[in-house]
Amino acid sequence: MDINEELTKYESYIEKATEWAWDFAPHILSAIAIFIVGRWVIKFLNRLVRKFFEKKDYDPTLETFLQSFINIALKVILAVLVVTQLGVKTSSLVAMIGAAGLAIGLALQGSLANFAGGVLILLFKPFKVGDWISAQGLDGAVKEISIFNTKLTTFGNQIAIIPNGQLANGNIVNFNALPIRRENYKVGIGYGSNIKTAKDILLDICAKDERILKEPVPEVYVDGLGDSSVNLTLRFWAKNEEFWPARFELIEQSKLRFDEAGIEIPFPQRVIHNMGDD
Repeated sequence: MDINEELTKYESYIEKATEWAWDFAPHILSAIAIFIVGRWVIKFLNRLVRKFFEKKDYDPTLETFLQSFINIALKVILAVLVVTQLGVKTSSLVAMIGAAGLAIGLALQGSLANFAGGVLILLFKPFKVGDWISAQGLDGAVKEISIFNTKLTTFGNQIAIIPNGQLANGNIVNFNALPIRRENYKVGIGYGSNIKTAKDILLDICAKDERILKEPVPEVYVDGLGDSSVNLTLRFWAKNEEFWPARFELIEQSKLRFDEAGIEIPFPQRVIHNMGDD
């Protein structure tokens, strides 16, 4: 094959490539335009949805979940429009999505389980945004419930992220499910101390603290006889938002009042005998 034939061949390839580029260029440009406009529309619709929920008194749990779901759904629709504009037929696209969905579903079983867990949390509402819960070995206030996970704010003001699948299938303690909460406060007194005086002091502290509820009535029991102490248990009730301040104050006041009354609170002691020669 001589040089002229080679040049003619390459020219033919270049001409076909140029024709294809000119024919396909409008599809590429329109796909880019759809993508840019679509992104702007998605942001605009997300703002509208957010403002809609801000004006309505909906459950914050439902708000965050639906906002996440709507955002993802809009992005999927945009991706389908862009691919279709590039010339992929709808039937072929459906087949591709079906095959890809099966492969992705098998690869992302955990994510699908988390999504299903999020739906279950939304439906059965074992907790809501703002509740203090204990789950999966973590304690914290529910900050956000999204499609795949739930965020907690811990005691140390850290963010803990728990997959929804684990939450939906695990044990959950919701400390805010009921408006009031009971505490079993345990304290030991010496065997030589007056039990009745100690009980009266604890009940008097409860009576003077407005945060401790008077109904149900606080009660004090002898819980057991330890090696070095008589163990008392004080049961009292308080509202969730006042529980911890009331408990901390009770601990402090019980120590101060016991000291004033001469009631001993035993503590571990070790006696060392010197066995050496005098």
